[in-house]
Amino acid sequence: MNWDRIAPQLVDATGETLYMVGVSTALTVLLGVPLGVLLTVTSPGALAPHPLLNRVLGLVVNLGRSLPFIILLVLVAPVTRGIVGTTIGSTATIVPLTIGAVPFLARLVETSLREVAHGKVEATLAMGARRRDVVRTVLLPEALPSLVAGVTVTVVALISYSAMAGAIGGGGLGDFAIRYGYQQFRTDITVVTVVVLLAVVQALQWAGDRWARRLAHA
Repeated sequence: MNWDRIAPQLVDATGETLYMVGVSTALTVLLGVPLGVLLTVTSPGALAPHPLLNRVLGLVVNLGRSLPFIILLVLVAPVTRGIVGTTIGSTATIVPLTIGAVPFLARLVETSLREVAHGKVEATLAMGARRRDVVRTVLLPEALPSLVAGVTVTVVALISYSAMAGAIGGGGLGDFAIRYGYQQFRTDITVVTVVVLLAVVQALQWAGDRWARRLAHA
């Protein structure tokens, strides 16, 4: 293996993967957490029950989660082109990554919020708190360790998605493994790329788990 040529490109590909995952994670949290909160509070017997809205949101979320990511990449190509101007490259990949991850995180957020003891919610309402205050002061703080764990799971999924995006020119480690490993019959390059991906996943998973444990014991 010619490391003088390959190593810099591997470093660049790793940077592209971290860039794609970092930006899409931020966008996913910004969109997925409010969507998860909305799913929770509009469910029957919740703070602001709205059966029709809840069913519509649930249908959209389930549809988004059921689509294989490689198909989603093709389906949202016109949207990606409209936003970014192209469907190729790491920046373009952020669009389908975010669209694919938002429903995933929303369900995790909904599950986390439903685990909060109903008695705490009732006690806060009995003290005269408004519904939106209950979400801000009770639901989100109480579920924070679980929410962090959910974001960590989402980040790991995004790394997997970003690698798949390399199959259609999405950039990052997936694209690197295909172009320099698979297409050139270089199993050694493919193996090294997999090792780098595993290292990135393990590091992020460790950091997320550690953060969640610290919050749980705070």
